[in-house]
Amino acid sequence: MRLTLGPLQYFWPREQVLAFYRAAAGWPLDVFYVGETVCSKRRELRTRDWIALAGELAGSGREIVLSTLALFEAESELTSLTRLVENGRFRIEANDMSAVQLLRERGLPFIGGPTLNVYNHATLRLLREDGLQRLVLGVEQGRALLGEFRASGERLPELEIAAWGRLPLAYSARCFTARALDLAKDDCGFRCREYPDGLALASRDGLPFLTVNGIQVQTSGRCDLGPELDELRKAGIDLLRLYPQAEGMMDVVARFRDAIDSGIPPARAGGENGYWYGAAGMRCVTQP
Repeated sequence: MRLTLGPLQYFWPREQVLAFYRAAAGWPLDVFYVGETVCSKRRELRTRDWIALAGELAGSGREIVLSTLALFEAESELTSLTRLVENGRFRIEANDMSAVQLLRERGLPFIGGPTLNVYNHATLRLLREDGLQRLVLGVEQGRALLGEFRASGERLPELEIAAWGRLPLAYSARCFTARALDLAKDDCGFRCREYPDGLALASRDGLPFLTVNGIQVQTSGRCDLGPELDELRKAGIDLLRLYPQAEGMMDVVARFRDAIDSGIPPARAGGENGYWYGAAGMRCVTQP
């Protein structure tokens, strides 16, 4: 079982991003996913910068993957996507069918991101024919869907699951951060940069509900599938994804690495696991 660092979901200043990855290069990770997956207006790092960063991280000997946007809204975004697809060195995590099409046309193998909406073995078979080599499960896809995949008798790709972090639930053409601050999307002032782990939203009763991050909506709490390590391994999960956060990420990586190496699942750290068990994502399900 390998440990991956998922793509950065938040808008951090350029120097913070570069410092984060310089530090992460020394952590016990197996795979790095790099690239902008949320909003094309976030240009502290442009496409060429992400490709250059991938090249620097490759020097650490780990697998590097370039991640694409999950929602395309303009021709210029497709131009940037083409540059990613034609980088000539690194595999692509396709988070939209536009990316899948470009990769298929060029005969390039790829990784299916969690926003491709793969809900049955027939879809999975078609994507494998297009070049899918690894599938990152959608955030709400748990052990029941894996059971259906295996029961189908289809040959499965490598399987990856989000094991830590705030999960991406939805994307929209509307910018939720701008709306929350009563700003127009086209004049947002990049205010999402002020929220390095997203902007927390509460219900009318004052209870934690969601996190907004530009055009993306995330869970309020963090997923934690560390205690489910044995079950994930038995279910055929090959890679555990950890989503970056502004503080304490090195400790998160160390916790999961120790668990993988020792084979001893860690104690629950207050995170959520509901989706894995087919329950509400914000629940923490305790198994007997």
